[in-house]
Amino acid sequence: MTNRTAGWRERSRRRRTDRLAALDEELERRLPARYAHRRTRRVLAGAGAAMLGLFWVDAAVSWALAPSDTAMIVNFVILGVLVVAGIPLAGQLIAVTRGLTSRRERELDERQLAARLRAFATSHQATTVVLFAVLVATMIADREGRESQIPGAALFLILFALLATHTLLPLVVAAWQTPDPPPADDDEGEAG
Repeated sequence: MTNRTAGWRERSRRRRTDRLAALDEELERRLPARYAHRRTRRVLAGAGAAMLGLFWVDAAVSWALAPSDTAMIVNFVILGVLVVAGIPLAGQLIAVTRGLTSRRERELDERQLAARLRAFATSHQATTVVLFAVLVATMIADREGRESQIPGAALFLILFALLATHTLLPLVVAAWQTPDPPPADDDEGEAG
């Protein structure tokens, strides 16, 4: 029975490796040439950071205006923008980084592992700054002590924004830090 389990695992790993190789080839073929340059990838990463910022704007609006119809309308508009623009943008970021932040470690080479570690370290530092800023903003805004009333929606949206930042910031940072690929004509340069 152990041989059967080991055989099944090996076949599963092989199939996953084959699927990932096919996906890499498909991404190489379908990825627009405009993302081959660092500048356009950074614009894409900036758009991703702006989408993350919308989570925080939503939480701040909810804190300031909830409970009210205006807060609900703003909330639904922002969430609509995040769904319509944010989901395709996240897909493009995943494609540009070639799944660097979501793949298993054993599926990455040494260069990719170093890039992943750099992206996670940078995003961890940025998330720490965000957490500190939320703490300070909460302390400043909440001066009434036990009598203060933080809207439940605002609390939920702050926690949701923290989760989104923690989850998606490494992807944005990886897209920002991704270097340009080496020139394709290496052999011609060495021969000349």
